[in-house]
Amino acid sequence: MHRERKPWLSLTPEPEKELPRAIAALRAGGDPAPEAVESERDRVERLVVRGRRRGWSRWMSEARALAEGGAERQPREARLALDVIENHDALCLGLARRGRGMGRGRGTR
Repeated sequence: MHRERKPWLSLTPEPEKELPRAIAALRAGGDPAPEAVESERDRVERLVVRGRRRGWSRWMSEARALAEGGAERQPREARLALDVIENHDALCLGLARRGRGMGRGRGTR
């Protein structure tokens, strides 16, 4: 059975660890309910376990849009999210340059 290579999963654990709470806070416009954080954690877990790069990129793009839109109201969460996303994008570019399947222009921008 052929298994799809998922080099995007081997980048760093920060998106899965740090983004769920930041995203839930940005969605809520303040401190998120524990259920909202858990919902984001469940979403990212599904993406990592059963998702594809396209879904992962969509989630990262959505996180970027939330962070950019919430920067004035929640600068701490927005900065954290943008730092994680920018690091992820830089690592994706590194994989693309090394021929690891992260095609040019396929980051989260």
